[in-house]
Amino acid sequence: MIGHTPSRRIVAALVSAASLSACGGGEIAAPPLDSAVALPHVVAHRGGTGDAPENTLEAIRQAVAHRADAVWLSVQLSKDGVPVLYRPADLSALTQSSGPVANHAAAELAQMNAGWSFKNADGAYPYRDHPVGIPTLRDALLALPPGMPVMLDMKALPAEPQARAVAAVLTELGAWPRVTIYSTDAAYQQAFASYRDAQLFESRDATRDRLVKVLLNEGCESAPAAPIWTGFELHRKLTVTEKFTLGEGVSNALATMWTPATVACFRRQAPVRIVAIAVNDADDYRAAACLGIDAVLADSPEKMARIKAELGGRPLRCGTTPGRRDMNSAAR
Repeated sequence: MIGHTPSRRIVAALVSAASLSACGGGEIAAPPLDSAVALPHVVAHRGGTGDAPENTLEAIRQAVAHRADAVWLSVQLSKDGVPVLYRPADLSALTQSSGPVANHAAAELAQMNAGWSFKNADGAYPYRDHPVGIPTLRDALLALPPGMPVMLDMKALPAEPQARAVAAVLTELGAWPRVTIYSTDAAYQQAFASYRDAQLFESRDATRDRLVKVLLNEGCESAPAAPIWTGFELHRKLTVTEKFTLGEGVSNALATMWTPATVACFRRQAPVRIVAIAVNDADDYRAAACLGIDAVLADSPEKMARIKAELGGRPLRCGTTPGRRDMNSAAR
């Protein structure tokens, strides 16, 4: 909610914040110049929720097969304290069971069909006859190539017990160097703060506040002073509420959050690594590349593999963008 500023002006600023050409793919990057940028890394969202049942070993298998550069996995804690991969608040969203994950032991969750609700492009439910269980974090890490970066999205509260359980798995498998922790709740940043090897995303609240202030021309405030990962949607639906004495006015906008100005702000003091969330087509992928985005969170590694192949594997030529770092070296 933003008050005391005319809502129409706010919406106009958010919608038009990116008005420059993006390598021919959407209006969010600088004008084409004679400079080349590399393609962003592709991170498989929930293992690749567009290709297979999300957060399952099958999704992970397909993501690896389609040459995803990293995977993003959702973590909750089972009744017996085991980190497992599942995103929704209720099991009924994806399985034939119901209730929270925390009501069931890991062995029980493994017997549930996490692919029950998965529908393919033909409208069929291929995993109803071929069940895929809810895996543990440990099994997922063992199924991935040893050097593949992993981003873990913490999805349950309270944070402290889940952080302890996740840390135990990462320590057992020596996986800390390739794992980065994300959560929409800042409690996890506090919970992981005591772990020396923990690598954390900046809090979503801090990222969002900085993005909005830049887009509304309020300046770049509190840019990260040290290298860190940050993630936010490339485009985001926003609701702007203006308070009046006798009520309020509400406006909705589809805002482009990552622009040359916002990227420059985040990297003003340190080489911040940026993940653009919900990049699922060629136009947005080219735009992210022209912005110097490090990685994109995509639902279908299979589709992104085709897009990358169509681009020919050659660096794009577009506007000058902030520098990027190799993902694996940054994860160390």
